Amino acid sequence: MKSIILLPNTHKNHPIIMMKFPYDDEIKDHLLLLSEVKWSRTLKSFYIKKNKTNLHLVFKHLRQKNWFVNYEKLKYEFKKEIKVNYKLVLPELSKELNTELIKFRKWLQQKRLSDNTVNSYTEVTTFFLRYKTLKKVEHYSVKLIEQFNYDFIYKANRSVSYQNQCINGIKKFLLFKNLEINPLDIERPKKVKQLPAVLSFEEIKAIFNNLTNLKHKTLLSLLYSGGLRIGEALNLKIEDIDSNRMLIHIKQAKGKKDRYTLLSSTFLKLLREYYLAYKPKIFLFEGQNGNKYSNASAQAVLKKALRKTKINKRVTLHTLRHSFATHLLENGTDIRYIQELLGHNSPKTTMIYTHVTNTSLNNIKNPFDEL
Repeated sequence: MKSIILLPNTHKNHPIIMMKFPYDDEIKDHLLLLSEVKWSRTLKSFYIKKNKTNLHLVFKHLRQKNWFVNYEKLKYEFKKEIKVNYKLVLPELSKELNTELIKFRKWLQQKRLSDNTVNSYTEVTTFFLRYKTLKKVEHYSVKLIEQFNYDFIYKANRSVSYQNQCINGIKKFLLFKNLEINPLDIERPKKVKQLPAVLSFEEIKAIFNNLTNLKHKTLLSLLYSGGLRIGEALNLKIEDIDSNRMLIHIKQAKGKKDRYTLLSSTFLKLLREYYLAYKPKIFLFEGQNGNKYSNASAQAVLKKALRKTKINKRVTLHTLRHSFATHLLENGTDIRYIQELLGHNSPKTTMIYTHVTNTSLNNIKNPFDEL
């Protein structure tokens, strides 16, 4: 049986369906019966404008001859496009539901949840209540939650993390309303277990060498030298730097925990130079109006430094924290100390860095070398 593969591609900046097959006059002549099919000298292939109508047209045309048509990659492409272009239009909330949301926010705050958690749970519950308004239902039910999960999250191709956030937020709202929905057993999807991106020591050095602004250099150096989360760095106050004990005091970090991390002597010299130049009053890093420096500004600083150093990895501010932990492990630091410095509850969380260190992997002898 003759076989033809249909593949997604671009030609002259336009999306196309490309037809690949071993040279065959019969297939060629049959394809040319379709006026929409063209030949590309550049691609050395027949092609047609990419859309669902043309896909069906070509598939049906080739199947007339009982040839095998493989269009798996196109099916995936079209599914992706449907999800990307999908948009659920939700109605605005009534005054009553808006009042309910304000009460819900206050209830969450009374539980002493972090500002980020309160904002996240309120936001996802807002979407859920707007969806309930769209469906014109009076009561909360498992069916409604499952429909919301499918229509608002799955079809829109939102992340697993966001889906879990939505489930948590809705469950909190039902608890606030003192509602029991039986059986409310919505399983949280498992996250994809990805290894953290890590920069080499040379890449870290290159980034810092390309930072000319003293404030920017000090901020990124702090993230790496102390293994801090960006939120922890931006919340630091001047008195949190203990230069006598060479420690940084992280207060009320993730999980409402205090901890100490290392204060590098090299970083301390840079920090003193920064302090004399900028003279921050309360927070160690302050914006133009004296408030805390913003997360978005810090992200922009890193992005600019990455462009200058031509590092093409997917790097975020959190990558500096990952790199700190990995480099400590590679230098022989006990993983229990690294756990304390990072503020992890469980050693299992810290153990992920054992999978990305060069030291342990380089000690393994590859059997191929014995051939």
